[in-house]
Amino acid sequence: MRHRSVALVTRDPALYHELAGLLRERSWPTVSLLPGDRIPQSVAVVLTSPTEADTISHPNVIAVAEGIDRRALGAAVEHALEPSEPGEEIIVGIDPGPRPGYAILAGPTVIGEGNLESPEAADVFASHLRHRFSTRHVLFRVGTGDPPARNRIVNTLLRHQRAVELVNEQGTTPRGHRRPRDAVAARAIARTRGQSVREQIPETFTPGEIANLQRLSREGSEGRVTISRSSAHRVLRGEITLAEAVDETLSQKSSPRTSRTPSTPRERL
Repeated sequence: MRHRSVALVTRDPALYHELAGLLRERSWPTVSLLPGDRIPQSVAVVLTSPTEADTISHPNVIAVAEGIDRRALGAAVEHALEPSEPGEEIIVGIDPGPRPGYAILAGPTVIGEGNLESPEAADVFASHLRHRFSTRHVLFRVGTGDPPARNRIVNTLLRHQRAVELVNEQGTTPRGHRRPRDAVAARAIARTRGQSVREQIPETFTPGEIANLQRLSREGSEGRVTISRSSAHRVLRGEITLAEAVDETLSQKSSPRTSRTPSTPRERL
């Protein structure tokens, strides 16, 4: 019989409330138990607190600490619910952009997908995945589109010694609304072999990329300001967001200039 359910086993009311919400969102078959209760054979994975984990007799117990990353935890639970080969590689496809799309694959099965908050968020995301899949090799495949975001993602992953491949995005991005398109593109990237990357990619920006950000700043401020080239460079490096660059420029523009105070009677005439 294939094990297909999740057991939520804890006496911690705050953790129970948080995990029960996640389980409802994912529509996973769930049983709620207390430590010491008999765990049904249909349970594939047990979610509990770190302090209660050692008291639970089950081959697949996931201890969930405060401040969980729902994306990594969701992928781990989904993986436990699906049949898989021992030691199967976990592959993460990333579609670069201001909010990169991602898809997590275990063999042919998609066990998680969504969007990251920023290119730099790939680092924390990768750390959570390594924690949840500590016995599996995790490979990141990053698409070649959106070079500034792509380079920030790749360099962030390499700084923390992640395995990275660059995948030619041609043909992986379908037409349509951005977010569903991100997920479809990320799945295609995850399923496509790429070129291994072991060295940081130099972050150089083209005049077109600078001009495009300046155009977007004008649109975002309804024509009130155009950010400077130096501000555009900071946005492309991930130091500030475009909205923050626009706000800074608006603030500088609205600051009153300091007037000269007359110092002699002749100047006051």
